[in-house]
Amino acid sequence: MDRFWFTRLALVKAALEGNGFIAHIAEDGDAACRLMEDLILPAAAPASMSWGGSTTVVSLGLYNRLKDRQDVQIIDTFDKTASREEILERRRHALLVDLFITGSNAVTEDGSLVNLDMIGNRVAALAYGPRQVVVLVGRNKIVSGLSQAMERIKTIAAPANTMRLDKKTPCAVTGRCQDCKSQDRICNVWTITEKSFPKGRITVVLINQELGF
Repeated sequence: MDRFWFTRLALVKAALEGNGFIAHIAEDGDAACRLMEDLILPAAAPASMSWGGSTTVVSLGLYNRLKDRQDVQIIDTFDKTASREEILERRRHALLVDLFITGSNAVTEDGSLVNLDMIGNRVAALAYGPRQVVVLVGRNKIVSGLSQAMERIKTIAAPANTMRLDKKTPCAVTGRCQDCKSQDRICNVWTITEKSFPKGRITVVLINQELGF
């Protein structure tokens, strides 16, 4: 790991830990997956597990590595064969699992998670419900502060996700937030997680690689 990213990731890790999060640094995506499988999952020993929408979780291959495990009940909210109604119901049940895995739109240098959701299931799980939450974050999500986090989400994460999901919104055309009133709008529910409560409930894995939106 080069000196710049080692220094920056270490500072963010320390800030997160100061705010009650458990924090790890992974050299790359493969290291993050090994950390999940060799340390975090055995320590959590979950009886049930699910995840929130995260291109990082999918791009790492972690979803495919976990979805068929036989030693834990999996509530699969990414299942392409399930109807939308079934997926929505699974998302409701996923709020009561032992371990919830997701990403974050931004992480501030002072150790906060900033997120914006369409439905709210991902941010709801961050706030309350699952006994433990693991957040996997690429280094491109690190920003200096709250205003920069919100700017990043509105100018990068939200437009990119509307394009990925083929939503009919102005930002899917322009690449910039128009504060639209579209029924396809994905910018509906903000959360700012300044502290992990209870302490240690949320684990953040900072990955020295650009991942997700």
